[in-house]
Amino acid sequence: MAIRITSDSTCDLGNLVQTRNIGILPLQVNLGTDSYHDGVDITPQDIFDFVAKTKTLPKTSAPSIGDYEEFFAEQLKFGDEVIHFNISKLSSGSHNMALQAAESFKGKVRVIDSMALSSGQGLLVIKAADLRDEGKSAEEIEKTILELRHRVNTSFVPDRLDYLYKGGRCSKMEMFGANILKIHPLIYMEEGKLVPGKKYRGKMSFLIKQYVEDLKEKYPDYDKSRCFITHSSAEPELVAAAREKVEELFEFDEIIETVAGSIITSHCGKSTLGVLFIYNK
Repeated sequence: MAIRITSDSTCDLGNLVQTRNIGILPLQVNLGTDSYHDGVDITPQDIFDFVAKTKTLPKTSAPSIGDYEEFFAEQLKFGDEVIHFNISKLSSGSHNMALQAAESFKGKVRVIDSMALSSGQGLLVIKAADLRDEGKSAEEIEKTILELRHRVNTSFVPDRLDYLYKGGRCSKMEMFGANILKIHPLIYMEEGKLVPGKKYRGKMSFLIKQYVEDLKEKYPDYDKSRCFITHSSAEPELVAAAREKVEELFEFDEIIETVAGSIITSHCGKSTLGVLFIYNK
């Protein structure tokens, strides 16, 4: 039976959605009274311009049950079963909407809470595509992914905390302290929830190397298939510094750079960067 792998646009996979044959349902971004679709008719630069002009964050929203029903029906034209991935249900209502929509398809649609976001979610989507291409059944793929989702390093370091403050994810004092003293808190996913970690201090080009060193120390045993360096329109020099350190310390078969889409950018701001991969038990 043909299996169709799909995801919400929050997986931040860039061109991989075409090369790995993955269906994408965009989430919605609202700039004032104007509505756009993530990855379709809005760019991260549109987000930066809107925030600079209005001093407020865009609003983001999940597709409706009807949107999911229409999407799943279309995707089933390309396969007998659909395995769909959502951003963590603790970050968005999209997972519950997708679950309700899947009920209309009598077991042909499996909906998975990635318990991650951005390319942390994307890692699971690509792993599911790997298993599909190996000839695994939908049941086997789902079982494997449900085990792996607890072993995804979804972490990132923001350059500034302005967007996190505007979104209610840090205090005004923390924001000013971070921006004035150049403190950059590690933020990571723990069982589907964003939590703060170690606080780095200094220039991003310096501390990002320490961040990668800390990842290697914390996760010495990891899946060497791939890792993502995902960022919200960071400067090329910063991305290059992260890649150089990853290549020095890790042994990934491929290191994939992706730019965060408008949904993730709306919440983290410019120049946030993360190195994401699956680790072993």
